[in-house]
Amino acid sequence: MTQLQRKQEFYNQLILAKKALKSKSFRVSFYHLENAHILGQKHVYRHTLSHYWMLIYGIKTNSSKEIIGQFFRIIASILFTLIWVPTGNTGGSNISAIKPIPVRKDLQKYF
Repeated sequence: MTQLQRKQEFYNQLILAKKALKSKSFRVSFYHLENAHILGQKHVYRHTLSHYWMLIYGIKTNSSKEIIGQFFRIIASILFTLIWVPTGNTGGSNISAIKPIPVRKDLQKYF
């Protein structure tokens, strides 16, 4: 797969996440946000955008842990994306921000 296809799938996952968030399908929304994060984490704007939407998710679900975690992750994504990112990390506050994770099987074709 090309970088363009990864970028297209990033935005596709983001659209799916927003639709699910709008319909209050929170679990589905977060799954797609995680996918978007995995796909976009090596690009500063897309990486930061995925954390921004996770922050919105945290606000919509009234999760103080997610809100606080995403606030710091947004800053980190701006400062550190070009230096190092933990490949496969899903980006949520439910996991260490520095832990590499195997890329999900359904996303491996983009890497």
